[in-house]
Amino acid sequence: MGSSYVIRTSAEKLDRKTLEKNRRIKMKLLCSKLFSLLSPPHHHQSTKEVLTQEDQVDQAITYIEELKERVEVLKRRKEELEQGTGDQSKKFMPTTAYISIKTPMVEVRELGSILEVILTCGLQKNFTVQEVIKIIEEEGAQVVTADYSTIGDTIYYTIHAQVKITRLGIDASSVHLRLQMLVS
Repeated sequence: MGSSYVIRTSAEKLDRKTLEKNRRIKMKLLCSKLFSLLSPPHHHQSTKEVLTQEDQVDQAITYIEELKERVEVLKRRKEELEQGTGDQSKKFMPTTAYISIKTPMVEVRELGSILEVILTCGLQKNFTVQEVIKIIEEEGAQVVTADYSTIGDTIYYTIHAQVKITRLGIDASSVHLRLQMLVS
């Protein structure tokens, strides 16, 4: 019986150790980068709490699945709005194109710590966007983005704001009431 033994030199063992060490360092960096991409609510809350790498990966997987679901919901909503079949589409799309909005419409949505304000008005509006932003900021939110589009004689403003102090939150009904008084 001939048995063949593989004799490894110390150089080969060192190369394997180095390769394994480099692989672990690379994995650690990749996991660190992945965890840094998570939104703040998905990070662990307490600075004393230490999550294992496996827990961090589980959080990342959960977060990615939540984002996929949100994308699907938004895609369906977009299709409904484009086709005019959803309940929300009646609020945003006129029955015939390029109809001028006589009375401004205000919609305020609270999405966690995000506040979304949608204003629809005609070209002859009696308020400025700065006044709208001022009200939002006085109510405890910081404007992140403000966008508008004009279709015919109608202007659509979309403003996204982040709540300044999340534990206090923001009263969306108060924002809605103040904006309604402004645009009326």
